[in-house]
Parts: sequence; C-alpha cells; structure tokens
Amino acid sequence: MDNIIFHILGFLVCAAIIIFSGTKLSYYGDKIAELTGLGKAWIGLILMASVTSLPELVTGISSVAIIKSPDLAAGDIFGSCMFNLLILSVLDARIKRPLFSMVKSSHILTVIFGIILLTVAGIAIYLTNQIPSILWMSSFTFIIIAIYLVSVWGIFKYEQADLIRTGEVNNTYTTFDKAALKSVIGNYALHALIVICAAIFLPYFGEHIASVSGLGNSFFATLFIAAATSLPELVVSIAALRMGSLDMAVGNLLGSNVFNIFILAIDDVFYREGSLFSAISPSHLTSVLIIIMMSAVVALGLLFKPEKKHFWVFSLDTFIIIVLYILVMMYLFFS
Repeated sequence: MDNIIFHILGFLVCAAIIIFSGTKLSYYGDKIAELTGLGKAWIGLILMASVTSLPELVTGISSVAIIKSPDLAAGDIFGSCMFNLLILSVLDARIKRPLFSMVKSSHILTVIFGIILLTVAGIAIYLTNQIPSILWMSSFTFIIIAIYLVSVWGIFKYEQADLIRTGEVNNTYTTFDKAALKSVIGNYALHALIVICAAIFLPYFGEHIASVSGLGNSFFATLFIAAATSLPELVVSIAALRMGSLDMAVGNLLGSNVFNIFILAIDDVFYREGSLFSAISPSHLTSVLIIIMMSAVVALGLLFKPEKKHFWVFSLDTFIIIVLYILVMMYLFFS
C-alpha cells in the first residue's frame, strides 16, 4: 500500500513540476520569439509547438531508453494528440461564437500533414513485421522524419504566401535589448532543464502505478501521462485566448500534434531493442484511427466555419471531438 502511495505522489509531483515549468517554458519561448522578431507566423507556430511538446519528447525518450516501455511512449504521444484536440473544445466552450469560424482556414494544411503522419504511424504499427528494418529502426521512422521536414517547409511556404496575400508581411528590421534576451534565454534554459528532469521520472512512476492498479500501460499512458505532459498546451492556449490570439492557440495545438508524431520517430532511434513499432501494442491503432477522425472533424470545421453553436456551449465539431475522446478512453479502459 505504501509503495503505491509513493508512486502516486511521485507521479503527481512530476506532473505539477511539468505544469509549472512547462508553462514558464512556453512563456519564455514566446518572449524569445518576440524579442528577436521571430514570433510571427510560421516561426512562432513552430517554436510554440516544439516548446510545449518538450515534456512528450523527454518522457518518450526516457520511456524507451530507461524504462524500456514502448507502450508508455506510444500512449503518451497518441494520448497527447487526442488531448490537444480536446483542448480545442475547451477553447470553444469559453467563447460565444464557434471557434473555427474565428480562425484562419490556413490551419487546414497543418491538420492534413498531421493526418498523413498519423496514417504512416498506424501503417508502421500494423505492418511492422512485414517491413524490413534499417539497423535497429523501422523503415517507417525515416519516412516519418522526411514527411515532418516536408510539412515544416510546406507550412512555412504556405504561411508566407498567405501573409503576402493578406498584406500582413512586415519586413522592418527589429532591434532588441541584448541584455533582456540573454535573461530570457537563461530562464528558458533553466525551466527546460527542470522539465527534462521531471519528465525523466514521470514514466517510472507511471509504469509502477499501471502495473499495481491493473490499468495497463496503454490506458494509463494515453489518459494520465498524456494529460500531464499536455497541460502546458492547455495553459498556453487559454492564455492565448485571453490575449485574443485564437490563431496562435489553434496553431500551437495543431502544430504540437505534427511534432508529436515526429517524436515517435525520435523514440525509435533511442529504442535499441529493435523496431519501436514492433513493440507497440496493436491496441494503439484504435487511438490512431480516432485521432484521424478527430482531425478530420477539425478540418471540416475550418472549411465550413459554422456560425452557430447547437450543443450548449459547443459547436457541432467540438462536441463530436468530445464524444470521440470519451469513447476511445472507454474502449482502452475496458480492453
């Protein structure tokens, strides 16, 4: 009994540290972008997405390299993707008009790349025993890395073209306070180190809780660990909403999902027991399919831009996202 309490307390402490320092990390990352003049458009989206996904990155690496638990890593990644999309429903509930009617349609490109990456990850899990490996890594790992790099380039080009079309490009050279930038970078590095330390221990406590409680690594990682590592996205998105920057919030969440699948490829590099995808439970395929469905719903919302809400404080698209999230959690729990 004392053992399970110790691991629960350890998990909660790690989660609290990630929430606090992950939020600070996002704040200082945004400040760096602002001070250097790189906080607009594509650079801001990529920076915020990679910063808020740092807990998933470190948790995944520690799960496969130290704990040797691929299911914890996969559950965290796929659960984080679902949780990020669920945050869109939280944002929708906090405003009067439907969320997707108030943001740029250009976010569809990020959604499409996310769906492509998810599809490749799902195929890698399903066909892992039929596809040759390269060294100890799956061939699909290199495909995911290539698609991610193409997506970064594609989003950059599309965003630049959109800014030129709307006349929002600012070519003015921006000067900045070097002392202020140095201070911000120092604080950024400090909180990055804190998040790394907490994220290293998070899967250790998570695996013991899953084992003792009988919940299983797939369910526990998909729900609890994913929620803990995704809370920086939640806090940053709500802060962006309060500032009236809905596009930054939506771009951060959708960009984080693209980066998350890239993290899965990085995890395969650090998993030296063989192909990561061959060690991942096929039960995660359900999560992959649900995330693809949730992403498609987001794309439809961005395309049609509903003007009214029909389900209490939610529009139809964000309500469907909530239903899908609940259904997949129930499936993972009972299976």
